[in-house]
Amino acid sequence: MTVAANHKEIIEACKRNDRQAQFELYRLYSKAMYNIALRMVKNSQEADDMLQNSFVDVFTHLHTFKYQSSFGAWMKRIVINNCINFLRKKRFELTELQEGYHDRYEEEEEAIDHSTTVEAVKNALYDLPEGYRVIFSLYALEGYDHGEIAQILDISESTSKSQYSRAKHKLRRILKTDTYINKK
Repeated sequence: MTVAANHKEIIEACKRNDRQAQFELYRLYSKAMYNIALRMVKNSQEADDMLQNSFVDVFTHLHTFKYQSSFGAWMKRIVINNCINFLRKKRFELTELQEGYHDRYEEEEEAIDHSTTVEAVKNALYDLPEGYRVIFSLYALEGYDHGEIAQILDISESTSKSQYSRAKHKLRRILKTDTYINKK
């Protein structure tokens, strides 16, 4: 039996409120979805809350899942939406830009040392301001384009682009500090 067929059976059993199937679905997806939530909200307790809320939403709305995309992609969208709604309630700040603004950071493209470890980058991500971290995570890690991010966050596309650019610049600066260089 293929992985996709196996997951389909589990999903269908979950739709029938089979508790063992729900536990299996949780086991299959909880770690990946937790990591997405943690990148978005930065705090492990809040990420746990987002994960639990997301699974409640998944099981509540599972009847709407039509296999038009992978289950993982469908669930990832639920997790991201829950995180964004949570962050909106916390009122994270994004700076709207004037029309015609030229982002100076685009001119300052500096290469990050390729010996920088993945762990150092993950740690540095947590040091980004919330708005930067959210947009950076959505664009660079989750694969959303700036148009989609603008819709999700109810901001302009240029704001998404500039916040992403600023996030990259700040991430580079953070990674150049001794704290992260010594963690290699």
